[in-house]
Amino acid sequence: MIEARGLTKRFGSLRVLDGVDLVVPRGQITAIIGPNGSGKTTFNKSILGLVRPDGGELLFDGIPVNGDPGYRARIGYMPQSARFPENLCADEVVRLVLSIRGSSWRRDDELLRTFDLGPAMRTPVRLLSGGMRQRINAALAFLFYPELLILDEPTAGLDPVSSGVLKDKMRRERDAGRTLIVTSHVLSELEELADHIAFLLDGRVRFSGAPSQLRALTGEPTLERAIANLMRGAVPIRSVA
Repeated sequence: MIEARGLTKRFGSLRVLDGVDLVVPRGQITAIIGPNGSGKTTFNKSILGLVRPDGGELLFDGIPVNGDPGYRARIGYMPQSARFPENLCADEVVRLVLSIRGSSWRRDDELLRTFDLGPAMRTPVRLLSGGMRQRINAALAFLFYPELLILDEPTAGLDPVSSGVLKDKMRRERDAGRTLIVTSHVLSELEELADHIAFLLDGRVRFSGAPSQLRALTGEPTLERAIANLMRGAVPIRSVA
């Protein structure tokens, strides 16, 4: 669904993306992994249109992302830390988003129900805990049945029950044919969820393939140990898919 060809981006003298070639398969959960500063966030923001690459090509469903914002209506985005108007209640935030989108969109209220937000929906955002804000953040990302979901550290701050609810939702959306891009530093969680792994280091894709392929390449039993092996340079880094 997403294809990057030779994608580059600089911020001043810092090259953040250095010729990224990557295909994000349709209908799968793709985990983008890498240390801080590896280019994960810049890649995601390039898809969202929040960052304009300096070079290369970025395709959304085969169509170049060239400034036309129409494709972004097909994306659900869950940032790591959501920023809501502090004076609004949570239900007012939801109504605001609905009014911006318009009445023609189908609405998916599943997470609003299963998170059991209750009185929190009528509480000013500034008074909500970080975990409660994160639940609202997740519910908004899934609200319009997006074809592509980009989730940045989606379970950060969530209690185990809420984290399980969100991960089950992600699996159901994948099984329904939707495409998910997930970034997280919790590698055990990504191993549980991901169909496809893309490992970025210094702005380049150093591995792309299934988790089982990465474990076989490194000879390690877990994703966490396999990634550590790559970062230490214990095995050759290469893309297999």
